Amino acid sequence: MSLLDSLTEAQGQRGLREDKEPREVVCERPETPAVRKTPTATEARVRAGRRFVEVSRPTKVLFPDDGITKLDLAEYYAAVGGVMLPHVRGRPVAMERYPDGIRGERFFHKEVGASVPQWIRTATVRKEKGQLTQIICESVATLVYLADQASITPHVWLSRIDRPDHPDQLIFDLDPPEGRFAEARRAALVLRELLADLKLPSVAKTTGSKGIHVMVPLDRRADFDAARGFARGVARLLAARDPESITLEQRKEKRQGRLFVDIMRNAYAQHAVAPYGVRARVGAPVATPLDWSEVEDGGLDPDRFTIRSVPDRVMRDGDPWGALRGRSLREPGRLLEDMLSRELA
Repeated sequence: MSLLDSLTEAQGQRGLREDKEPREVVCERPETPAVRKTPTATEARVRAGRRFVEVSRPTKVLFPDDGITKLDLAEYYAAVGGVMLPHVRGRPVAMERYPDGIRGERFFHKEVGASVPQWIRTATVRKEKGQLTQIICESVATLVYLADQASITPHVWLSRIDRPDHPDQLIFDLDPPEGRFAEARRAALVLRELLADLKLPSVAKTTGSKGIHVMVPLDRRADFDAARGFARGVARLLAARDPESITLEQRKEKRQGRLFVDIMRNAYAQHAVAPYGVRARVGAPVATPLDWSEVEDGGLDPDRFTIRSVPDRVMRDGDPWGALRGRSLREPGRLLEDMLSRELA
């Protein structure tokens, strides 16, 4: 039985509602099936919004331990696309591809050429030495196309293509030692309070791996240098307040069992796993946006958020982040400088 068969309704049937926040939109019964015809070993078509997207080799198993196929992956992105799209729309995408499944070769695919369908938006972006053309996520159908490319995990920029040098989010990657997720959960709560003291709201998501991302929505006035400088100051303060548990040391052998606060994603052309992105790990875990009440729950288990469970969660509860409003770093920057001068002088 495919993933879609296990869901009574496919959330990919619905489009975005401009008159409602994502958390308020519920899935309606589709008038046509998400898979137009019975898949064969060589082809299937998955409906994503108004478009049907071809999926080649749909029965190809990508997750051998879980029996999850490429068609399952495509149907998953069709199902969650309605809540995922606001978080990835307008962002350049890097594909983390596994043509032979998660036990096979992995490679990151950024630059695309003429083989990309004409209905998919692309844009030329500058890089250190020259330029490259990347896919810009603009539709649920684009997400399904990426799945057809065996891109299990889409990674997206922290800025949008119309202002690529100005991020609209700041990410703190809380990376605990293996098997110690509870430390990331506790650090996320501490970081939330610090950011609140700086007059900044924040949201959190599991990474689909071992940690948590804490994200601050920005108003795109600050460029990447300013945003990264602010993130570095916050991280320094966080580590200084709890040096026995938190470190900024990038080299694992120097962390001495402490949680690493990684702020290096806050730079031009750097990527982060997209909200609702599937990870290439046994169980097919998902990078899942959380409500802070879930982070406060000491029993939070990130492994329960998977390709099979998240569509039901989305249809039941919507997107816990809802609509995010970007904030300025001007006043928080002044408050941070004052804290740093008092505590780290």
